[in-house]
Amino acid sequence: AQGLLIGTPEPFGYMSGAVKDFFDRTFYPAQGRTEGLPYGLFVSAGNDGTGTIRAVERIVTGYRWTAIAEPVLVVGEPGGADLARCEELGATLAAGLAAGLF
Repeated sequence: AQGLLIGTPEPFGYMSGAVKDFFDRTFYPAQGRTEGLPYGLFVSAGNDGTGTIRAVERIVTGYRWTAIAEPVLVVGEPGGADLARCEELGATLAAGLAAGLF
């Protein structure tokens, strides 16, 4: 992949099991092969989202990926403006890749 968008709900103040499983399965195979990979993060939180963001950012540090923007955090039920922020995050990643910025 040329870049990643990581999205997760926040069950129990942590990332979803599927996202954690992705990290668990790919860390060693990706080691030394994806450094500098641009990524974006969006979180739909039932709590405050800080635990999930902190955990993902800590894991991503081990991959040595590069954040393209601040995480998009939605607390509570997502609305139209929240979805637009997620779309903007995806568009930013796509435009940066197309322009060779990332």
